[in-house]
This record gives sequence, structure tokens and C-alpha cells, in this order.
Amino acid sequence: MKQDSISTVRAPSLAESLVPVFSLVVFLAAAVINLNDLPQIPLVTPLLEGLARLPYLGGALQASVPVHIPLTGATIVAALMALRLGWKWREIEEGFKEGIMLSLGAVLILLVVGMLIGTWIASGVVPMMIVYGLKLLSPHVFLFAACLICAIVALSTGSSWTTAGTVGIAFIGIGGALGVPLPMVAGAIISGAYFGDKMSPLSDTTNLAPAVSGSELFEHVRHMVGTTLPSFVLALILYLVIGLNYGGEAHMEAVDTIVQGITNGFSISPWLFVPPILVVVMVIMRVPALPALTVGAVVGAIIASMLQGVSFAQILDVSYNGFVSATGVPAVDDLLTRGGMSSMYGTIGIILCSMCFGGIMERSGMLERIAVAVLGLARGTSGLILATLGTCLGINVIAPDQYLSIVVPGRMYRSAYARAGLHPKNLSRCLEDAGTLTSPLVPWNSCGAYMYATLGVFPFAYLPFAFFNLINPLVSAFYGFTGWTIARIEPVRVEELRGQKQV
Repeated sequence: MKQDSISTVRAPSLAESLVPVFSLVVFLAAAVINLNDLPQIPLVTPLLEGLARLPYLGGALQASVPVHIPLTGATIVAALMALRLGWKWREIEEGFKEGIMLSLGAVLILLVVGMLIGTWIASGVVPMMIVYGLKLLSPHVFLFAACLICAIVALSTGSSWTTAGTVGIAFIGIGGALGVPLPMVAGAIISGAYFGDKMSPLSDTTNLAPAVSGSELFEHVRHMVGTTLPSFVLALILYLVIGLNYGGEAHMEAVDTIVQGITNGFSISPWLFVPPILVVVMVIMRVPALPALTVGAVVGAIIASMLQGVSFAQILDVSYNGFVSATGVPAVDDLLTRGGMSSMYGTIGIILCSMCFGGIMERSGMLERIAVAVLGLARGTSGLILATLGTCLGINVIAPDQYLSIVVPGRMYRSAYARAGLHPKNLSRCLEDAGTLTSPLVPWNSCGAYMYATLGVFPFAYLPFAFFNLINPLVSAFYGFTGWTIARIEPVRVEELRGQKQV
């Protein structure tokens, strides 16, 4: 709490601090939960149906609402609570600005990522990656191949939702034709999609986690390898073992259709490896994310002009509005119609609203009060990491939005990691290990609801088979207890981060 605030400002109690959080949970639940999509649950369903008959709440429970409005509503509640604690509006507004300032780096990167996706699709880079990924498919190891191909596609696109909504749908149909249990197929799809989403620099959550924790994008990605790669390898082994009894040739027709559609619409050339290789080289050379991705987008635009005959005007259009595929193959067109700066505005809006909420919660001391209560249960490095993982899971359950499971714990634990002498990349890794990966396992979470609607398999049914999403948080917790791959910082760096307590 700032020392120059007026004398009437008082410290919040735990109950007062939880009022905005409770409001956030209620508003987001009303926005995300759609009663029409929920299965019949004894006792719970009649209660929700009763709420649905209320004049105002009922409408929200019948149709999903963008989370921007609930976030704004929770921010209003937080501001009112801050006023009750004695804060002036000027100080509350400063809290908004401080929260937004923390997210500006991620916002700029997301805008560049939107450009990069558009130019990489137009140039044929993303289609080339998808074609080569699909060619890895083996009819005798369907679950293993489905997981691996979804990982490759998600790495290329940076989106687990797009992967599940395109290639994932195809695999659900193929798996059903082959006689593979659909919960297993859905688990393999989600494991692969979230591995690619988690490790891709094109992913919004991969950019958001280091932004709120104070680490840097590419050091965050490199640090995640320690927990993510072993978890993914274990998941692939499990899919290989349980899937040996399934397989066949029926799925090859669907794969061939997608490959044919892509190759008919794009010129596939070894030159298409240049942009991704260049970005990888710059990552190895520790070039900051913003210039590295910008160079990748520019090189993609040049190759789009050289190989695909895309005009300068079209390059400008796909950079802003995204690429629109018109191959005539629905699966291909759905997969490749995306990207552009404008496609990031919705995510940026969520980030800004979330950071406004977090900014006022931190400025007023309410976030610190909650953090103190939670941290009181944590002892040592292992306790801190376990508390972070548990908090991310808890927010995915009670505040059903993946972004909140990253933003709120990131803001809560940032200074605690500094005081413990832990590098911020440990925090950003934990945010993704639990925040990103557990979101599709919760039916009422926005991610779980999307996967249920897209794949047609209820989250509790595919949960036991989403091996990667289950294993990764456990591996992260194990590393916290053993100290493996836990990066520490010099005492002077700790002092510097302590000084950023109000940032």
C-alpha cells in the first residue's frame, strides 16, 4: 500500500478482499455456463433450472456471454470496495494503469503474432507443416499418431481450440469408424493440442504467462521443456500402449483429402522452412521475442510473394484481417482461415480487463491480503510451487476462464517468488503447467465447454485419457519437491524485484 495515500485508507480484511473475487466467480460462471449444454445432474440441475427462471440471471445462464463484461463488472466491484477502504478515484485509476502497463509487452507480441500467423499461412509455411505432420500418421498407432499430429498442428498455429475444431473433429470421426473409444480419442486430441499450444510462441497463453510473472517469452518456453517434454513423452508411450489394439486404413481417406486440399491450394517448397528455422535460430541466439517474431512475419510475407504469388495489397490484408482459405475442402478452409492483428483484439481485450481487475486488487492491498492467507499455508520452495499449482487449478474451477488462472496467480505470487530467490520463469512455468493444462478438464470452464461442444465428449469422460494434461502438473509438483530444474536468482536481483511490489 502506498505511503502517500490519505490517512483514511485502511488495510482490507480477508472477507473484504474476497468480495471482488466472489463477484468475479459469479459473473464469469453466469457468462460461461450454458444450461442447455450441461448434462442432467441430480440436485444440481434443478437448482440451476430455478436460477434460470430469474428475470436477469436466467438469460445469462441460457446463452454464453463474452467474458469481457463479467470482468468489467468484477472490476467495478473491486473499485467500489477500494472506495469503501478509503481510496480516492485517482489512486484507483492509477491501479488500472499499472495493471495495463504490465500487459503491454504481451499485447505488442500478440499483435505481431497475429501478423505472423497471417503471413505464414499465406506463404504456405503453416500448410507445409500440417501436410508433413499428417504424413506421419500411421494406421496401426492411431492414438499415438493423433496426439502427435495435433501437437504439430497446434505448434504451427498456436491454438488448441483451432486444432480441436479442425483436425480434432476429423480424428473423432476416424476414431469412431475404427472402433476406438471416443473418450480415448478426445483425450489424445486434447493432450496433443495443449502440448502444442503450451509450447508455441504463437499462443496467447504462452505470451501471457511470462508477461504477468516478469519473465521473458523465449526463456519461459525453454524452461517449460523441463516439465513439458517428459510429460508428453510419457503420454505418448501410454497412447502407444493402449492403442496397439486399434488401427486400420479407413482414416487414410480423410487424411488424403486434407493433404490434397492443401497441396492444391499452396506451392509446397523447401524454402518454406526458412521462416521457422530463422525464428528458431534467433531464439537460440537469445534475440528478444518482439523483433524475432517481427522478422519471422516479414520473411513470411516475402516468401508469400515469391512462392505463392501473393500481392503486396494481399499481404497487408492478411497481416491485419488474417488469411481466408478457399480451397473448397471444408476441413482445410476451417483450419487455415485465421490470423491477422484483428484476430487478437478479443484476447487483448480480455487481458486488459483482467489486468485492470488485478491492478486495483493489488493497489488496494486486497490481492496481497489474499496472497498472505494462501502463502501462510506454503512452506519453502516446494510449498510455494504446490500453492501456485493448486491456485491455478482452483481458479479454473471457481472462476472458469483460462486467462484468469494465469493472470490472478501470476500477480499474487510474483513478489513471493522474488522473496524466495526463485527466478520468475519458475512462476510462469507453473502457471502454464496447471493453469493452461487443467482448463479443458473442467466442464464449466470456457475451455472444457468448448471441447465438449466441439468433440462431443463430456470432459469427465475424456479426463482419464488426457494423459499429458494430468501428468504435467504432477511432474511440476515433483520438481518442486526435488528442486530439479528450479532456477534461482542472485540476491541483488531479488532486491530489485522486491522493489517492484507496487508495479
